[in-house]
Amino acid sequence: MRTDKAIIERLRQAAATAGYAIDEEVPLELTVPKQKQHGDYSSNIALALASKAKKNPREIAQNIAGSFDKDAGFIRKVEIAGPGFINIFIDDSYIVRQLYRIFESPETYGFSNTEKGKTAQVEFVSANPTGPLSIGHGRQAVIGDVTARLLEARGYSVCREYYFNNAGRQMRKLGESIYIRYQNLCGKSSRLTEDHYQGEYITEIARSIQEAEGDAFADSGDIAYFQKAGEQTIFEDIKATCKRLGIVFDNFFNEKSLYETGEIDRALEGLKKKNLVYEADGAVWFRTTEFGQDQDRVLVKSTGEPTYRLPDIAYHRNKLERKFDKIVDIFGSDHNATYPDVLAAVKALGYDTSPITVLIHQFVTLTEQGKKVKMSTRKANFITLDELIDEVGVDVTRYFFINRSLSSHLNFDLGLAKTQSDENPVFYVQYAHARICSVLAHARSQGYDTEKQGDVNLLRSPEEIDLVKTLLDFPDVVATAAALYEPQKLTAYLEKVALMYHKFQHAGKVDDAMRVVTDNSDMTQARLSLCSAARVVLKNGFRLLGISAPERM
Repeated sequence: MRTDKAIIERLRQAAATAGYAIDEEVPLELTVPKQKQHGDYSSNIALALASKAKKNPREIAQNIAGSFDKDAGFIRKVEIAGPGFINIFIDDSYIVRQLYRIFESPETYGFSNTEKGKTAQVEFVSANPTGPLSIGHGRQAVIGDVTARLLEARGYSVCREYYFNNAGRQMRKLGESIYIRYQNLCGKSSRLTEDHYQGEYITEIARSIQEAEGDAFADSGDIAYFQKAGEQTIFEDIKATCKRLGIVFDNFFNEKSLYETGEIDRALEGLKKKNLVYEADGAVWFRTTEFGQDQDRVLVKSTGEPTYRLPDIAYHRNKLERKFDKIVDIFGSDHNATYPDVLAAVKALGYDTSPITVLIHQFVTLTEQGKKVKMSTRKANFITLDELIDEVGVDVTRYFFINRSLSSHLNFDLGLAKTQSDENPVFYVQYAHARICSVLAHARSQGYDTEKQGDVNLLRSPEEIDLVKTLLDFPDVVATAAALYEPQKLTAYLEKVALMYHKFQHAGKVDDAMRVVTDNSDMTQARLSLCSAARVVLKNGFRLLGISAPERM
């Protein structure tokens, strides 16, 4: 509720008045009690002072509480609990008046310009164009986009970047796979090996070439031609899939450019000058044991082909040279072993790596009724992101992917995702928004101006106060989710908002005093303001998640 600083200052003054010196060794912190009867905030300042003051913490707490500056309209009461906790109760009238803040700028409520003028780059998805995006890519795509939205909500100018490689062995195998399928369509008996890409999408690309060119390339052996055709088709599909999810990248960075500009060679030469690489068994090795690893890592294979680490080192150096204030890398857990080496190398090259944050997410399993789902994979030999979107829609896909901590393996429950009931968290939070819209529409039909701000001082019931308190937490939730890179805090919060609103509405079914539109026009206008404020918070929260705010369900 943004009252923390004011309360901390009063605690400081009360302690000083009671004769206790506050210095850096005494932490002045507030917590929000889990139980309402323990107040809105609680402080352990008395326990922190006890050893220094050589007094019983409860006695200290009583002295501080007795010196506490309580004024009408802000602090209602101060109580001592347990061994010396100071519990502080905020006056309800102060709480409800804060509701007006939401209407000062409803379109941006919860957002801030704290980081205005700063830049951030978020790199995510970054799949090579060898096939359609999988559901694993989908989780990363949504995590990346919501992370970018949260940073934008703090004032950052964000560049969404996609890093890809359209060269190397994988891409050659793609070209070979399409060529072989093209030959099959031309009546030749060539066969794919286990190393080739097997999905139906390969045949579709080959068929489009055959329809355009006939059998002209059947004996050409021009793998580069088929590789380029496959890359273009697949990349367009990847972009289209991302666009379906509401994700548009600002920049596509090609790994090949690092070779063309000589950045790969410069990175390797820089490590050589630092005596951090050596040759053995025909390969070039990075002395990662000097950075705490159990063994050194290969940077360039004996074939002359670099491993992932070398271009990644050059790429991250490139990122830092672009002078972003914040750089966020989002990887799957298969990158756990590589990114520490990359950052160690970049740091060894003389770069400050503190702007870089690496977020690792766990994998996704699609389940239904507790069993792993095997959908019909028309496009590939894995479940594609497009298939999942076709099955459950964009909103559910995005919400479910962001609804768990990145460090948790995600079991995507397909049955729950398709359920239109309160059990489905997406339905639950969106229904709260639709329900509010219905109430406001009904009020307008009865002649009320729902844009008018009512006298919120009339709001006094427990359900009303709880809802107001929850709505006022939104700016802090956004700030925390952005600072900690924990977007799931946002979904948990929105579900709490929906719960508080449903409780507020449910009370109306059993208590006439809690109905929104009543014969009491002043109370009606006050509750309509509360409904409008809840709608603002839900809508702005949905915008950060990238999901729709339906007015009817």
